[in-house]
Amino acid sequence: MNIPNKLTVSRLIMAPLFFLAFSLPLWFGPRFGTLSSVLTIVLLAMTELTDLLDGIIARKYHLVTDLGKVMDPFADTFSRLTYFVCLMMVGIMPAWAFIVIMWREFSIIFVRMLMMGKGKPVPANIWGKSKAVLYAVSGAAGILYIAFDRWFSSPDWLGPIGVVLTVLFSLAALASVASFLTYIKAILRDGSLSTMTK
Repeated sequence: MNIPNKLTVSRLIMAPLFFLAFSLPLWFGPRFGTLSSVLTIVLLAMTELTDLLDGIIARKYHLVTDLGKVMDPFADTFSRLTYFVCLMMVGIMPAWAFIVIMWREFSIIFVRMLMMGKGKPVPANIWGKSKAVLYAVSGAAGILYIAFDRWFSSPDWLGPIGVVLTVLFSLAALASVASFLTYIKAILRDGSLSTMTK
């Protein structure tokens, strides 16, 4: 297994660790709040960094593999849905935004499976990249919001930031839908699935 794929595997390992770290105050009381916040910030930063690095290294050193093409988007979905589940559990992320994003991610996995059967990758688009950025930014902002709330004992200035968070999650959900519809439009126009037996 090459270095980019090892970095991708590390994201699959860090996602459950993130959930465990996030849940410490919920399971063992608020005295674990500071430790939880530090661990979740570190794990989130490492997850996003490895996501960035594996793509850069794979392209620069021509280490793109069939396994990596499948595992990388799965690791992205696995880790970011973990963030969002945690944020929804504590009321930071609106449930509707999480549901929309979850439906989109499961649907695109299904579409990728269909396209793989035809030997074609799902084409990238600007909405997909915007979605990925908004997922990362909204997830990080939500985790930092919780950390600041714990560290500064619910300061008044967090109120307006909560509104900004809701906007970010809403934009992430809308971008996820837009990217999915763009993928579907491109696939239908290409005719890749027209010969599939039904």
